Amino acid sequence: MPKIRPEDLDKISEEIRRTTLLREGAGRAKVIVHMSTCGIAAGARTIMKALMEEIEREQVKDVLLTTSSCAGLCSREPMVTVEVQDEPPVKYIDLTPEKAKRIFTQHVLSGEIVKEYALGLGSERLL
Repeated sequence: MPKIRPEDLDKISEEIRRTTLLREGAGRAKVIVHMSTCGIAAGARTIMKALMEEIEREQVKDVLLTTSSCAGLCSREPMVTVEVQDEPPVKYIDLTPEKAKRIFTQHVLSGEIVKEYALGLGSERLL
């Protein structure tokens, strides 16, 4: 059995800190993938996978990626809601993995709403 090195302990500590932070909902942003039956049928799993890859690739540690049920717009699935801390939520519709990656980079990481994919801001107002 190999010995645990100090670097290994640092990695374990960082991973525990990251998961604890996210469990407590203390991240700076939350990305919700709507994964009801209609969402899954329309491709929500590929959206979730694309977002997970972006989080891993960018080594983001303060964004919560989670799922939700149907948002009531089945014909506009796959759909994601982005909630950046202290900002109104934004719903993005008709997504592809490429669109989801762009939303993650532009909105979640840089704070700029991707208006061309957005349905509404806050309480369902149109952009």
